[in-house]
Amino acid sequence: IAKQMLEQVLGELQPLCTAEQQFVEKFFQLSQDTADLQVLEVSVRTMSSPVPLARQCPSPFNSLPFFFVLKRLEEPTTQLLSKIFSCLEPELRGFLDVCNKVHPFGCLQVLVTLNDSIFEMWGSSSALPSSFLNAVLGNMLLLAKSSFNKCIGTLCKEIEEAKMPSKMKGGILPSVSRFEEFVNFSEEVFRTARRRGELDKAHLRLASSVFSSINSLSSANLKVNTDMVMMENFHHIHCFLCQKKIHCLEGKKKEAKERYSEHMEKYVIKYLGQPLEKLNHFFEGVKARVAQGVKEEEVSFQLAYSKQELRKVIEKYPGKEVKRALEALYRKIHKYLSPEENLLPVVWHAMEQEFIRQYQEFEDLIQRCYEGSGIAMDFTMEDLLSYFNSITLSN
Repeated sequence: IAKQMLEQVLGELQPLCTAEQQFVEKFFQLSQDTADLQVLEVSVRTMSSPVPLARQCPSPFNSLPFFFVLKRLEEPTTQLLSKIFSCLEPELRGFLDVCNKVHPFGCLQVLVTLNDSIFEMWGSSSALPSSFLNAVLGNMLLLAKSSFNKCIGTLCKEIEEAKMPSKMKGGILPSVSRFEEFVNFSEEVFRTARRRGELDKAHLRLASSVFSSINSLSSANLKVNTDMVMMENFHHIHCFLCQKKIHCLEGKKKEAKERYSEHMEKYVIKYLGQPLEKLNHFFEGVKARVAQGVKEEEVSFQLAYSKQELRKVIEKYPGKEVKRALEALYRKIHKYLSPEENLLPVVWHAMEQEFIRQYQEFEDLIQRCYEGSGIAMDFTMEDLLSYFNSITLSN
């Protein structure tokens, strides 16, 4: 509603101010040399911008040329119009304040409406090339940009300083949802906008704030695994940005995917140590001895890593117990992963691959360091694959 009202106000102001300016210049014989104004504008643009003149769009948004044109208007025409419309700028300022307060992100609609209106006026055959109204609206545009930047700064601070919910058990963080809400709203507002440079800058600022907010989880006292929460949130951001296809955020989309993969790997490795914890601990010790210079064939003569000690550890992990431990692990992951992200199949497959890798590493170390001992784990690779397959099918 505020957007429609602002468009209506600007639409009615244009013919009124243009007609008044034309009357004043004609009645008081104050007509300015339009050609001189255009030459002045062109020459200033050429000096102030590295972009070739042929590629530049005639626009009042280039602040330096607009300032010079405004200076030329500080003559009788502008003096008269400023007195006639003395209440125009204060009233517009008040009206913009109201529009900004109608919606938390109302400043976006104000910015787009002003941008588009000035573009239309500049290209209109009925509008004077340096009209009084353009000068006033130029000031309003600066005010709108200031309000927009202030809004983005406040939102960035809100996202970065957002505190974790006291009963947070996982799922999408409030800061991520807030970022998503802003992007959805702003993209709709700017969908038909003539320019979006300000919005692209805002998107990058907000994305950096969201990433910073997620990174701060590493020092938070969560009741669940931190890597799991970070994995889910970076995955959510990556999927969201894939859907929105915002060019300026391609780098952030790539970064989100990298961070999601990184934390999933950490999450999988940390949790996979639990089903075979003592076996993991035993073989980590074996690898450490070999790294220290102990020959592989002599590791079994180390008291803590003798054949007898290895058999004791292996006996603690019969096939049935391993399967039961994997089932418990699956239930735990299922309990804490948020269903909205649907990451359970992905995480479970990653865990299966990591478990297989660990099993093959254990088998290899037994062959190298305990060759000819006849020692083997109670379950085979085929057994392990059947455990995972059975758990997947039954859930």
